Amino acid sequence: MADGKLWISALGLDIGLKRVGIAGCDRTGLIATGITTLKRSSFDRDVAFLRAIVHDREVEILVAGLPYSLDGSLGAQARQVQKYASRVAVALSLPLEYADERLTSVAAEELLQAEGISPSRNKGAIDKKAAAIILQQWLDDRRQKLVDS
Repeated sequence: MADGKLWISALGLDIGLKRVGIAGCDRTGLIATGITTLKRSSFDRDVAFLRAIVHDREVEILVAGLPYSLDGSLGAQARQVQKYASRVAVALSLPLEYADERLTSVAAEELLQAEGISPSRNKGAIDKKAAAIILQQWLDDRRQKLVDS
């Protein structure tokens, strides 16, 4: 957990090979919303794009979704996410935490369908919505830990 503050400015990341879904939260740390989707290119360009968002939103921590296998183990995809996320965190000089992202893309697709948006035509929208789900789960878990302590 970042620290004992009730509010925190966090950035949620749904990291894929082609895109990174990006979500942020309000200053109360209660509600996560999708911001945008980054089409990955060079690492330096990705970091420059993220740095602008971090600066504008005064982000204090990165929260990356970690794709655990259904049995709870970390596979090759999870290790790739960890490598990319840790490089981004170092480049931005921000702490990094992970959140379980199992089934978030499925949940994001269902939410988009409920909104009348075709997931098959909006892969970036799925990534952005998945990032919001990841960040919301982290915020909820963090808030519960603060209440319990």
